[in-house]
Amino acid sequence: MNRIIISAVLLLMSFSIMAQEDTTKNLGEVIVYANKFAEKKKNLAQKIDVINSKLIAQVNTQNSGDLLISTGNIFVQKSQQGGSSPVLRGFEASRVLLVVDGIRMNNAIYRSGHLQNIITIDQNMLESVEVLYGPSSTIYGSDALGGVVSFRTKSPKFSVTNKILTTGSLFGRYSSANNEKTTHFDLSIGGKKFAWLQSYTFSNFGDMKMGSKYPDKYPAFGRRDSLVSIQSGIDNVIVNTNKNIQEFSGYKQWDITQKFVYKQSDKISHQLNLQLSNSNNVPRYDRLQDKKNFGGSTGTTLRYAEWYYGPQKRNLASYQLSVLKAGFADEISANINYQDIVESRQTREYRRYDRFDSRKEHLKIWGFNIDARKKWNKNELTFGTDGQFNNLKSVATRTNQLTGTVSPLDTRYPNGKNNMNYFGLFAQHIYKIKNDKLLLNDGLRFQFVSLHSTIADNSFFNLPYTSIDQNNVAVTGNLGLVYLAEKDLRLTINLSSGFRAPNIDDLSKIFESSTSAKQIVVSNPDIKPERTYNIELGMNKSFADKVKFELMGFYTLFKNALVKAPFQLNGNDSILYNGVMSQVLANQNRNHAYVAGFSSNISIDFSDQFTFYSALTYTYGRYKKFTGENVPLDHIPPFYGKSGINFKKDKFYAELFAFYNGWKKIKDYNPDGEDNGQYATPDGMPSWFTLNWRSNYNITPKTQIQFAIENIFDRNYRYFASGFSAPGRNFIIAVRTAF
Repeated sequence: MNRIIISAVLLLMSFSIMAQEDTTKNLGEVIVYANKFAEKKKNLAQKIDVINSKLIAQVNTQNSGDLLISTGNIFVQKSQQGGSSPVLRGFEASRVLLVVDGIRMNNAIYRSGHLQNIITIDQNMLESVEVLYGPSSTIYGSDALGGVVSFRTKSPKFSVTNKILTTGSLFGRYSSANNEKTTHFDLSIGGKKFAWLQSYTFSNFGDMKMGSKYPDKYPAFGRRDSLVSIQSGIDNVIVNTNKNIQEFSGYKQWDITQKFVYKQSDKISHQLNLQLSNSNNVPRYDRLQDKKNFGGSTGTTLRYAEWYYGPQKRNLASYQLSVLKAGFADEISANINYQDIVESRQTREYRRYDRFDSRKEHLKIWGFNIDARKKWNKNELTFGTDGQFNNLKSVATRTNQLTGTVSPLDTRYPNGKNNMNYFGLFAQHIYKIKNDKLLLNDGLRFQFVSLHSTIADNSFFNLPYTSIDQNNVAVTGNLGLVYLAEKDLRLTINLSSGFRAPNIDDLSKIFESSTSAKQIVVSNPDIKPERTYNIELGMNKSFADKVKFELMGFYTLFKNALVKAPFQLNGNDSILYNGVMSQVLANQNRNHAYVAGFSSNISIDFSDQFTFYSALTYTYGRYKKFTGENVPLDHIPPFYGKSGINFKKDKFYAELFAFYNGWKKIKDYNPDGEDNGQYATPDGMPSWFTLNWRSNYNITPKTQIQFAIENIFDRNYRYFASGFSAPGRNFIIAVRTAF
């Protein structure tokens, strides 16, 4: 069966999509904001995917990470249900820039491992998502090595009459695999000059049930056989009564958005944007599976009784001024913003009542963007400046639950002052040549990044330094050509460079990397910025508006790539940490690394009702060790994709589709990085595919009922590098109404 599936997939590799039907038929009609202001997508050499509000409602996903998965073009890693870490062209986490309403979300402690921050974006309030592939540092600055995921939230609507305009929507969703219950409400009230939007989303996710059909060779892969039960304050390992239920994976989340817009005149408007995302404790499911020797016995038992992220809070407030026809510029946008972010980790090992460890990080971030655009003759020039100022406080305590005594503990980041500041100037230009059939894209950016971190208490590790300082300067750019050869053919070539300055997480974090391998990662203040140099070639072709395909290939030279590798601390290659002798690793630069790959997509309109589509992505990455040996880069997913058929008629829409992932053999795992080989089989992560169904029916023009069955065959599988199994057979029902 797998051979048949793989063969079918390989036949599709020469084609391509954009294919969720709704990213519009004609490339000339697609408007994107990748260059800060509205621009036709066909004019840009960089590969960009667009997910609009209609499609967001149609796919009806649990969170923003699942929304990206639903496209079939983006790989997302998960360490727990409350996590989603997108991978773009083999780059993940701090090497992919997240942006919401033009404001960078990446901060001083975005780690190189796997992140969960994307789920703090309420997908139910999104107007669109733009995914920019490849280095995007010219406009967006540091961190955009693999690309950018840019979220644009909905705005309130103004009235065009003398009456107040009131619009809004309401929906509820239920999912059976995790007993999810989500409700959402938004309301917009607008006059001619003033408009207000409010939105509320609340979700309650229960423990996730995995599939019951295991791979033939691995009949117990990912199964939750046992768990730690805490009764009357006493830990006991008990048998899981339902081994397919991933106990301690559920959590709750709520999101609130408020927007106020004042239209001072036809040319000037002011907007206040307030966003709050919060959760309860989110269990770190993969770590709750870790085992260790206990009590001197030769057997093993679960290591942790408790391991969870404390409430993840993201508060954002921004003011934006928009001006048309102001002096030299045709458009000006200025934004000042503030983010308040709280993260924490709480851990306690099995029956270690004397050490409940709590590590908390509090970030206060100020930022600004000033952008302008000028058009003349066949030229468009976008230019601007931006900055972000991070202040971090890192604290840690150990509580003896038997006595109530609280004592200091080694902090995740330096326990003194931690500041990281970004400042940049950029210009991006488009020039239309030869009857607008040939377009030149070119841009340049100057970036300055400073970091200062101090260790107030050096008694825990006796590090050979007590402060870390870096000042990094970079110049990045891009040069691309778009050739509109004929009505139905578009060719692109794009050269671009990327830059990422080491942040506080890269430079100074100390943490346990792997329980099974007994490794600890320590700080290394001597690392340098990462840089990428990329070339990509693309082709879009359509035939009579019935068949459309896209093919994109790329090669990225990765210079000074940061990889975790064996290291010495005070002359020792191993140290005692939490009572375990652990190998010392640290971030180190590698000069010779590269990533290459391609994506291919196709859509075929068989009739007005039926559309077939398919997508596939393949990525390959290696770096050279000091010994000269070529080693796999971490974060490189196996080949993956999606194929399906859409049906539309009158009030009814249906889609039958398959997701699939190829094998990730253990030999292709990075041995010291973030690939989490301990959560795979001895051979690596098995290939898999799922068959799925979704449908929508419009009861009235404004009321819709949605029904879906995910993973129809109840397949048991995990995404590569994930320590959390995907949902088993999942029934989803939702009712939406608008007014």
